[in-house]
Amino acid sequence: MLVKVAAAGVHAVDTDIRQGGGPPTLPKPQLPMTPGREVAGTVEAVGPDVEGSWAGKRVVAHVGFLSGGYAEYALAPAASLHALPDRVGFPEAVAAIGTGRTAQLVLDAARLTPDDVVVVTGASGGLGNQLMQLALSLGARVVALYGGEAKRAAVTALRTDGLIPLDTSEQDWAERMKHELKDGSPSVVLDGVGGDVARTALESLARGGRHLIFGWASGAPVQVATEDIVERSITVGSVLGAPINALRDLETRSLEAVAQGRVRPLVDEYPLADAAKAHTAIETRASRGKVVLVTDMAR
Repeated sequence: MLVKVAAAGVHAVDTDIRQGGGPPTLPKPQLPMTPGREVAGTVEAVGPDVEGSWAGKRVVAHVGFLSGGYAEYALAPAASLHALPDRVGFPEAVAAIGTGRTAQLVLDAARLTPDDVVVVTGASGGLGNQLMQLALSLGARVVALYGGEAKRAAVTALRTDGLIPLDTSEQDWAERMKHELKDGSPSVVLDGVGGDVARTALESLARGGRHLIFGWASGAPVQVATEDIVERSITVGSVLGAPINALRDLETRSLEAVAQGRVRPLVDEYPLADAAKAHTAIETRASRGKVVLVTDMAR
């Protein structure tokens, strides 16, 4: 199908490609190419073997890892499209179809219960923010970590019981976490940041706790020693690298969570013409939420 693009997702891997790199598990793309993995908009035209009723519908699709979303029009396989409810906006749909499906994958691996106390690193980012909301929707208490006052509002905008926002740029954040938890300890860490913040979070885990890794935005993964695991019987795992066979189901569940109001994706919008500024925001870690390029059609 030919989709008239209203919104397109931007990823850190897009900046890697622009610099001459690419996804670590895929060959470098052939130039020229147009980045952009997720698009939302309306169906402008359909191919000869596609049901004609799709024409004019509001849709969202993950179109592949190297597949042309930064554009006014994009091609998408019919099987990749999801019809959008009227109450789901185009930028939010983009956040759900890519980042949201990853959040569902992490949530499945975490197996959270209402009894859990969950630390979410990078809670002001697109993925961390959705994980924070999903954990809260399950009844868990959430320690939401963010870096710097400029990112505070992205976390505290969600005013709800059970949320403990902490600024990791403040030296005493770990002590403040202990105080907020009444000297209790977290049972789960959902870690997409790595580095010193994740190491401190790991050290705070209760006996039998779980540390789940899905990235290291800080530039370095959390350092884990055998002694960490043995002394407190903690579990350290990762959702990275394993084959994923149910992407469509993850996408559907993510879109349902947004449509039902259980998740309100945090979106950082840039005009399509300002893609370079969007890349800079990601590279300097200045973005808040899922970075999305929008056209006039999104407004």
